[in-house]
Amino acid sequence: MQNGDAEVWLDFAIDAQGRREIRGRLTAELQLLCRRCLSPMPQSVESEFLLGMVSSDALAASLPSTHEPVLVEDEQLNLLAMIEDELILSLPQVVYHDEADCAVSRDQLSSGESAESVSDSPAENPFEVLKQLKGKT
Repeated sequence: MQNGDAEVWLDFAIDAQGRREIRGRLTAELQLLCRRCLSPMPQSVESEFLLGMVSSDALAASLPSTHEPVLVEDEQLNLLAMIEDELILSLPQVVYHDEADCAVSRDQLSSGESAESVSDSPAENPFEVLKQLKGKT
């Protein structure tokens, strides 16, 4: 579940080389799910971008590295899809509450025996049974 409001500022221009470009800034206050407890938590997202409007992959390849290409088909640009893409690209990979604020404790995150209890007992040799069967104890 991801929801919230976003503010977007877009400036459409033609640069000195005649390329159509979009300079933009996006800010959003979102509710994203914590990956530990799966409860919603507030997350601020900000992004600034510079897009070059192109009509083909060949033109996209000729854009300078400062521009990200955005494909314009039949002289129309889907602004909502473009903004959604920019918002998705600005999302953090993973989101966690601070450990003190999370409903899932550190103990609940660990599984099995702790490293201390495992290291106290010597590891059993899986071939010990075969050794005993052969009578070479």
